[in-house]
Order: sequence, then C-alpha cells, then structure tokens
Amino acid sequence: MHNRLPELPEGKSLVLFDGYCNLCNGAVAFIIKRDPREKFRFASLSWAISNRVIGHNEDLKEIDSIILFENNEVYFKSSAALRIAGKLKGLWPLLKVLLIIPRFLRDPLYDFIARNRYRWFGKKEACMIPEKNLSYLFVGEEKLKSLSS
Repeated sequence: MHNRLPELPEGKSLVLFDGYCNLCNGAVAFIIKRDPREKFRFASLSWAISNRVIGHNEDLKEIDSIILFENNEVYFKSSAALRIAGKLKGLWPLLKVLLIIPRFLRDPLYDFIARNRYRWFGKKEACMIPEKNLSYLFVGEEKLKSLSS
C-alpha cells in the first residue's frame, strides 16, 4: 500500500488510534508504559495527519480503532495489536505467536470488542490531548519536521 507516511526516526512505528475512545486511550498509555525504547509514535484518527497518512485507501478509512505503520507496511485490527504487543517489555511479546492464526479467525473477536468499546469503556467528548511530558511521542502536522531529528 502506498500511504503518505510522515518521516519517522529510524526504527519507529506509527500507531493511529481512536482519540475519543477510553479503551484506545488506555491502550496508548499501556503501550507507552511498556515501550522504554520509545519505538512507537502516535496520532489520533481524528487528527489531520491521520487523513494524510491514510490517503485515499478506502479499506483503511473504514478502520476506526487501530492502524499500525511499521517498516513501510500497514497492519490493522488484531494484526496491529499483536505486532505492537510483540515489541513491548515483559511477557507481552509472547502474544505475537497468535499471528499464526489466520486473520479471518482473529479479527471477529477484535471487531466485537471494537463495536462495543464505547458502551463498555466510554467515550470522551473531545479528542485525547497527550500529557506535555509525553507530547514528543505524538505526531501532528506541526511536529512532522521535528520528528526526524
């Protein structure tokens, strides 16, 4: 897929997430806490940068929960979640073995949780704004140039 991925520092991956979703915001905080080498950068799906990255790819526009851009590849739903887990500290990388299960078997569970996430975990009225001390991990239009340093 040819998406307009912003310049990221070498070895970094971009996670697009639903910034209104409490579950998704919790997942971002969870990732940051277990990512001591800061391999991930983040952007809300509602930010302009996400529209630029997704471009005209209709398949990705339908995804409203998580998209991972890594090494010029794009992953979404359970594939994104498991690949992210594979880079975290602790025992989380063990979950990556679940990638051997075909997506058509993994994604229905992911879709079920995603469909119910607002009801179960709630939704914010405004998009998440990162804490100032972590803002360098979040990609926005104004940060594209400074990210590659």
